[in-house]
Amino acid sequence: MMDNLRAAANHVVLKIILGLIIVSFVLTGVGNYLIGGNNNYAAKVNGQEISRAQFENAFAGERNRLQQQLGDQYSEIAGNEGYMKSVRQQVLQRMVDEALLDQYAHKLGLSISDQQVKEAIFKEPAFQNNGRFDNSRYNAILSSMGMSADQYAQALRNQLTTQQLINAVVGSDFMLKGETDELAALVSQERLAREATIDVSALAAKQQVTDAEIDTWYQQHKNALITPEQFKVSYILLDAAAMQAGASDADIQSWYDQHQDQFTQPARYRFSVIQTKDEAAAKAALDELSSGKDFASVAKEKSTDIISARNGGDMGWLEDATMPEELKNAGLKEKGQLSGVIKSSVGFLIARLDDVQPQQVKPLAEVRDSIAAKVKQEKALDTFYALQQKVSDAASNDNESLVPAGKVAGVKIVDTDWFSRDNIPEALNFKPVTEAIFSGNLVGENGTPGSNSDIITVDGDRAFVLRIADHKAQAVKPLSEVREQVVAAVKRQKADTQAKAEADKLLASLKTGKGDEAMKAAALQFGEVKTFVRTSQDPVSQAVFNLPLPAKDKPSYGVSNDMQGNTVIVALQEVRAGQMPEEQKKAMVQGITQNNAQIAFEALMSNLRKEAKIKTGDALEQQ
Repeated sequence: MMDNLRAAANHVVLKIILGLIIVSFVLTGVGNYLIGGNNNYAAKVNGQEISRAQFENAFAGERNRLQQQLGDQYSEIAGNEGYMKSVRQQVLQRMVDEALLDQYAHKLGLSISDQQVKEAIFKEPAFQNNGRFDNSRYNAILSSMGMSADQYAQALRNQLTTQQLINAVVGSDFMLKGETDELAALVSQERLAREATIDVSALAAKQQVTDAEIDTWYQQHKNALITPEQFKVSYILLDAAAMQAGASDADIQSWYDQHQDQFTQPARYRFSVIQTKDEAAAKAALDELSSGKDFASVAKEKSTDIISARNGGDMGWLEDATMPEELKNAGLKEKGQLSGVIKSSVGFLIARLDDVQPQQVKPLAEVRDSIAAKVKQEKALDTFYALQQKVSDAASNDNESLVPAGKVAGVKIVDTDWFSRDNIPEALNFKPVTEAIFSGNLVGENGTPGSNSDIITVDGDRAFVLRIADHKAQAVKPLSEVREQVVAAVKRQKADTQAKAEADKLLASLKTGKGDEAMKAAALQFGEVKTFVRTSQDPVSQAVFNLPLPAKDKPSYGVSNDMQGNTVIVALQEVRAGQMPEEQKKAMVQGITQNNAQIAFEALMSNLRKEAKIKTGDALEQQ
């Protein structure tokens, strides 16, 4: 039963709805239906109070969100007083901003009609079943949240009003067609250039290096020549899935008898209702029904409940857990039976019992296979937990070997090859296991094997006991081991310097009109004309677009490196406008206007904060 309650509390539908209306709860005080009033305020925004209870409720929600997002890491940051205080500050600031937005929306006279609220409810995916609005689903969710339809509608109205303001701000930015075309031409511009490449690899092959140069480079780059800490691990693995035994008929029958609630469909009732604001209207509706008028017609015409009225008053199927008290106490027992006028928290009701589905229990034969699987799993877990203790005792009693623990477990000891943090064996790649390996607690003095680990459980149905069989500390690789690598690096470095110097000389000659002779002397020549676009990310393209525009029959020259590290001399010969497809142009404008709208919205919030009278309580100081 507890598992079912946890599942319901974490159901995605409830999260969606709570996310939808949380802003309105904070702003309007509707949240007091859920969390109660409190004179100890968290903040006052232009006289509007954000209660301490509302703030603590919002902070609890943020804590839950962080816990789901960060998992095991949450427990670490939750103990950091400074971090949690900053989270509280962020939550309170967000609530203050929401209050400012709500106040500004009302100042501008923004409003949402009943029809808009109705349409928003019908369109909410959480209330739909197979793409259609489901009234019973709607009522069940609201009941689970402890809200009436009127409370939810008001919260939604306030949320939509604030959203209307936000949309008005972010939708106010635009670009003129002339600006758009000019920017599109600039972005889609094409540049025609030629390249002459100095092959650095070829230069590197001709370089000579001395022992002194090799040693200097090695000393300067030791941090790039480190062998990471490495381990060899021996371990045994207990796996509950490998311990499953059979399930007898007696076991299955016993489990079925003890868990009848899991196979029982509670009795369900289907009601139709007509809701009115006053008793006189309810009595008038009841008179029409008594005279033989169709219930659905009266409901559509008279009912003030906009949701059920649309369906002729039909409330859908309800169970005891989701049924309003007014309907429970209406005394309706027979199909088609009509109530009198019922006073309720939302006005006055007339109810009719349309159908009843009695409680049903699935027969054992129908659920036998699933129960057999559960019985096998439970037996395997019982065996697994019992064996864990025996293996733990064996590993503790002989702390210098896994052999006794392996014998008790009845499994082979597995030995890994050398590995580091960067290439953990897949079989051991679980956070609790790797934390035990890399913590240092299992390594003996001077890197010798240490003691056996405690039992390490993973996912609740697997467990490890391990020991460090061998260990190598992090160390700088000796020069003898990396000499070839160092020699290649020194040659490359010298070749890069030589190539850059040659390119600079050639560039100077090209700019003074003596480029042809210099290029010929260097055995270089420019290749065919290539077209470069601004969106390319390679370094040559970026260098081409950084060059000044060429004069008539006189290229602009520059130096860059290509993706292979070669030195490239580029000659920009022509710049021409490109063509941007309309769809791409539209996407570009949308991105720019969204960015501008964000700036405008931030400016609005800054101004609202500046002009507001905001007073905070002591909520931030109490953890």
